[in-house]
Amino acid sequence: MIVWLYWIISLTIVTYASSYIVKKYENYGFAALTAFYTIYLGASQIIASRIINFDLGFYQFFAPAAVFIYPFVAQAIDMINEAYGKAKAHLAIFIAFITQVLLITFIAMVNSLSPAPFFQFEEAWQNLFGLSVRITLASWIAFLICQNLDAHVFAFLKKKYEKRVVLRSLTSDVLDLTLDSIIFVTIAFYGEYAILPLIIGQIISKNIIGFLDTPWFVWYKKMLTWKEISFMPKGLLQRTKEKLE
Repeated sequence: MIVWLYWIISLTIVTYASSYIVKKYENYGFAALTAFYTIYLGASQIIASRIINFDLGFYQFFAPAAVFIYPFVAQAIDMINEAYGKAKAHLAIFIAFITQVLLITFIAMVNSLSPAPFFQFEEAWQNLFGLSVRITLASWIAFLICQNLDAHVFAFLKKKYEKRVVLRSLTSDVLDLTLDSIIFVTIAFYGEYAILPLIIGQIISKNIIGFLDTPWFVWYKKMLTWKEISFMPKGLLQRTKEKLE
């Protein structure tokens, strides 16, 4: 249960901080959202190396530990898209991709150096951060395809169904997370493992987490909505709130 407490606390902090900065310091909102987006993405790349037993109570399967936070990457790009539009969402994806290239470059740089003779954890370090070109490429390809698809689908649904907040969030995230699982596992592990169980495990776990974090996106949208109507006359503001509720 402790993992869910961490998950709820972190998601609440990021969602509230994002909406607060966008509302109060609009010019810095995009930078703040992109920062949260990239830290979640970078962290998911690192913790993905640990495979965990994902227990649903009625069913258990194995999946990378990143399934707990990677779905928020899909939601974070939706948050940027919601507040700043599709063009800024694509810009954030590009910035995030560059940060991941730099992350891998820095790890490769450190791995090229000789460890100190008294450093006792070299084997553990190499097991965790030894680079696999195939897995890295799989991650990058899946990220670029799926995140840009997410941005397109979200923007399309927002334009067509402006008031259907949950629809655009869930639809874009399900497409993103499902396709990401298929592309990444196929490229990274085809010919080495039985990929179908891995694909199914990732699809199920990522989409469950993606579904669970949807209320935080709705909360984020509602806070942005109060910002948009806060300059209305008091009577009109009250009537508008009543309609929204």
